[in-house]
Amino acid sequence: MILKMNFFKNKTMLGVILSTGLFLLGFLIHGNLSLYFNISGLLIVCGGSLGATLISFKVEQIKIVGKVLLSNYHRPIMREPDIINILIDLSIRSRMEGILSLQAQENETTILFLRRALGCLVDGYQIDQIRDILNTEMYFFRLRREDSERVLRTIADYLPAFGIIGSIVGLITMLGGIGDTSVILTAIPIALTSTLYGLIFANFFFLPLAATVKERTNQELLLQKIIMEGVIAINSEINPVILKTKLESFLTPSERETELVSYAKLKERFNISRNDKDNA
Repeated sequence: MILKMNFFKNKTMLGVILSTGLFLLGFLIHGNLSLYFNISGLLIVCGGSLGATLISFKVEQIKIVGKVLLSNYHRPIMREPDIINILIDLSIRSRMEGILSLQAQENETTILFLRRALGCLVDGYQIDQIRDILNTEMYFFRLRREDSERVLRTIADYLPAFGIIGSIVGLITMLGGIGDTSVILTAIPIALTSTLYGLIFANFFFLPLAATVKERTNQELLLQKIIMEGVIAINSEINPVILKTKLESFLTPSERETELVSYAKLKERFNISRNDKDNA
């Protein structure tokens, strides 16, 4: 599983590097890359957006966003089939050794939500109580992640706006220097590059980061849903084979290990003959 995660991670990084190279190549084709660098425009866009962000959100909230992003890129998420296999193993262990045998697994498990679910199971909570606790956990987890996503999208909204402000500053400077060529040549880069910086920072960084948070949140919520249904089924002492079939409903057809029942078995089970089909 780790090798597979590293493989996909390396492919993602390779894609980012390749696409960034193509992006920069588009700038280099028609001129020198240094032509697109202007310290005044950069200060207006970055300083204004940072100030607006600090006014809008608490510093602690911005730190949480940073931790979420670090977690997204440095902590691999488990795949759904792996979670299902863990739950099947726990189901078999529970039937053979009893619910209390899961207490050791609770301490060994590295997934916080699964540990919490197993804790409810070991402590003898009723099914309705387990479902209510885990649903509450999922609800506030989604709210926290949506809050982080909202911060990133808000910053992405600020950046183009301050890019326009930088452009207006450049135009005012240019109009004030009519008749002085040096002033005009100094003001034009500020007017043009400010808008460029705002659009690049918003669309190349902050909007993709917000999309990453949303995608990761959806994946983790799916895993939590699988865990909740699996733990409740374990508490109900459902047959592991039935549990496996139930949990595989969360997977795409290509990820499922269970083979579809053949038409021959269906015909045999329900006594379907060709004559019945013709009469119908």
